[in-house]
Amino acid sequence: MAGRRSPVSPGTRAPSITPVVVRLKLSLLRNGLRQSAGRRAAFIASAVVALLFAALQTTGLIALRGHAHIASVAVLGVAVLALGWAVMPLFFPSGDETLDPTRLVMLPLRPRPLVGALLAASLVGIGPLFTVLLLVGCVISVARGAAASAVAVLALVLTLLVCVALARAVATANVRLLTSRKGRDLAVLSGLVIAIGAQVVNFGMQRLGSAGLGRLDPVADVLRWLPPASAVGAVDSASRGSYGVAVAQLALTAAALAALLAVWARSLTGLMTSPDSSTLQAVDAPTRGRAREGGGLARWLPAGRTGTVMERSLRYVWRDPKTKAAWVTSLAIGLIVPVFNAVQGTGSPYFACFAAGMLGIQMYNQFGQDTSAFWLVALTISAPRDAYVELRARALALLLITLPYATLVTVLTTGLLGEWRRLPEVLGLSFALLGAMLATGAWTSARFPYSIPQEGHKNVAPGQAGLAFVSIFGGMVAAALLCAPFIVLVIWSNVSATGDSWSWLLLPVGAAYGAAITLLGLRLAAPRTAARLPEILTAVSKG
Repeated sequence: MAGRRSPVSPGTRAPSITPVVVRLKLSLLRNGLRQSAGRRAAFIASAVVALLFAALQTTGLIALRGHAHIASVAVLGVAVLALGWAVMPLFFPSGDETLDPTRLVMLPLRPRPLVGALLAASLVGIGPLFTVLLLVGCVISVARGAAASAVAVLALVLTLLVCVALARAVATANVRLLTSRKGRDLAVLSGLVIAIGAQVVNFGMQRLGSAGLGRLDPVADVLRWLPPASAVGAVDSASRGSYGVAVAQLALTAAALAALLAVWARSLTGLMTSPDSSTLQAVDAPTRGRAREGGGLARWLPAGRTGTVMERSLRYVWRDPKTKAAWVTSLAIGLIVPVFNAVQGTGSPYFACFAAGMLGIQMYNQFGQDTSAFWLVALTISAPRDAYVELRARALALLLITLPYATLVTVLTTGLLGEWRRLPEVLGLSFALLGAMLATGAWTSARFPYSIPQEGHKNVAPGQAGLAFVSIFGGMVAAALLCAPFIVLVIWSNVSATGDSWSWLLLPVGAAYGAAITLLGLRLAAPRTAARLPEILTAVSKG
């Protein structure tokens, strides 16, 4: 970019860098698609799906034109769209390479002209096109009359620019965080947000289906005065003849755009002129983060190899991004599914077993999370007894989280449904299911190990998808078969005339059954683990 600049004489205005930055964005897209056929196919498939979804939403909004509450739907839709633009840079910082302005720090560029150039470059891509299609549907659905149509054009442009500027301002303000290792861990929350958001949307759609779109009016009355939803509110106000209100709402959106651009320019100026950790001398803190012998978590764990392995497994959960992402998603979905269904009155106390099932999956592919570092573990395993202690400690670490969590979800679900008499059998079934999944997870970890790539969003290394499918889904089927005897016992207690009098026994029976299956599975998996150490090491190191 610097090489393309021609000398500028005094008094002559410097040429705009916007065309160069836009061409840079197009070059990045083009060169990225040239890397492989798989990447091109993924890009085309995602573009088709996104644009098809946007087209369907636009068609639906236009079809609702004239509906009594369509303005509330359009305003709320724009607010949700703006929220998505605000959080996407935080959860997917690597989705757009041009979101990182630190790559331009060494070039002779001023921050304020760079803001305009990056804003123009941000309008290139699937995301802006997707946004334009949705905005077209929103403004058409509420515009009535020539004045409202003119306002709609201005509202569409302002809303698009506010969304893009919002994403850029958030990304620039947090770029140092997002490009660090701890910042990349923030993407772990995406699974939680998506899981909760999907359930919230499902819950809201069910409520709207029974109560009608009129339930959106109170929320929309507030959002129509908050940018950028206020721009669509201006179109509705112009359609109703309230031109003064429409002007005020457009002015709010324009003011929000100016404020975002100012914040963005200020953040960009600070980013391009202030030093970072790479140019500052590291602070001498030799004792920072040093583990104290006998303190912290280790103080509460058993001595010897068992406690060491448990501490290592728990540290993986807290520190390793991929392991943390899997745990956060499982914890969220395991709570959301039973509780949301219970709140809606459509659930069953047996839905609480979903929590034990989601967390039990974490026992599968135990060695894959170690990746190439598994060779350190392999050096300490010389006999089936060593393998048994290793697997048992990993299972105990998982149980430290799973047992209280499954109990909490079960008590909460049965309490919301008022089915307290079923608490013992549901909790017993959860414990039995958890024991079966621990047993099958230990066995499949030794029989079907696969690698988990440390970079990117893939959870399976190329060429090992079949192993992952057999390990997880095959293990889950085996766990269901192992639980069959206890499930039959639960069914019999519900259909028997005297079942209620002794159903409380299902809790200790389920706990004992799950513990026995777990120990049996660990005993069977230990010899296979010790015998297949070279194969396991090769499989988990491919990523």
